[in-house]
Amino acid sequence: MIPRRKSRMFIVLFILFGTTLVAGLVLYALRQNIDLFYTPSEIIYGKDNDPAQKPHIGQHIRVGGMVVPGSVKHDDKSLKVTFDLNDTGPAITVHYEGILPDLFKEGQGIVAQGALVEPRVLNATEVLAKHDENYVPPDLAQKMQKTHENFGVAPNELKAKGAAQ
Repeated sequence: MIPRRKSRMFIVLFILFGTTLVAGLVLYALRQNIDLFYTPSEIIYGKDNDPAQKPHIGQHIRVGGMVVPGSVKHDDKSLKVTFDLNDTGPAITVHYEGILPDLFKEGQGIVAQGALVEPRVLNATEVLAKHDENYVPPDLAQKMQKTHENFGVAPNELKAKGAAQ
């Protein structure tokens, strides 16, 4: 092989190796910051009812759903709050320590971000409620719309209530 071609080939291979190495290190560093979105039903049954797609204990996730009425429990001596969150199926329990958003209330749509500590328990580091008091996370709105259609509620009634987007 001609020395000039040989040196060009080594330069190209070095650049390819370096680019691959940098991309791999960036993805490795960011893997802890990736929060996947789930609904309470998807946490319990898995996405598309596939148990292989359930989040594992310790995984950082975002959960969107409605706060179950009567489930909010405040600790008198601290800012700890425990509440249940559900969508169209079973509920999960969320533990949070901090100041809740002003619009947080029972029956409100919220998104909680944190780590799964048990199959049905999330330790939240952040609780979000949108400024619109009729907020429902988009994935949940679609599922609720399908459920309501099955029970005879017209989709435009959901839109009028602000549940469909």
